[in-house]
Amino acid sequence: MSNNIQLYKTDIPENLKLGNIIAVDGEFMGLNVRRDPLCLIQISTGNSDAHIIQFDRSEYNAPNLIKILNDKNIKKIFHYARSDLAHIKYYLKTEVNNVECTKIQSKIARTFSDNHSLKTLIKEFINVDISKQFQTTDFGGELSQGQLKYCANDVIYLHKINNELNKILERENRIQLYQDCLKFLKTRVDLDLALFKDDIWAH
Repeated sequence: MSNNIQLYKTDIPENLKLGNIIAVDGEFMGLNVRRDPLCLIQISTGNSDAHIIQFDRSEYNAPNLIKILNDKNIKKIFHYARSDLAHIKYYLKTEVNNVECTKIQSKIARTFSDNHSLKTLIKEFINVDISKQFQTTDFGGELSQGQLKYCANDVIYLHKINNELNKILERENRIQLYQDCLKFLKTRVDLDLALFKDDIWAH
């Protein structure tokens, strides 16, 4: 598959048309939100494209991107939204509205499997075996072509995966359960940012 990858510094162009359903992913310097800054956000319209924003980390001034993330009329598909939303809220100082999460979908729909990684879902639903070679590389500096391709792979397949998982959820009468989980997602992010990492429902 030939992908159209565009790299932007600090923000997306004001007139960029992305449609009403986008896939979104973030890259960080690590998984500790307060220590490890948000470096990139990548977006795909689902048409083999990836729009990658590399932030000026001294100010995180990205009003065009923030407007899209905040827009309740634009659906955003994430994989493991919990981590991305926490970094976005902490560094971009905005809520992300109208969110879907393919990892939550997979855990509720694919109870026949204990593997819900994006790599596994792409292999199962797209029949593409992607490389995760650059998953643990430095996204804080100049980006290599390999890193850009890795970022693109994290978003270009999410529309299809989201649709296929929704079919299973509908078939197994679990769609309402999934939607109820999404309602708790913002609260789970707020708990993470307040340093409540444990399962609050546990005994």
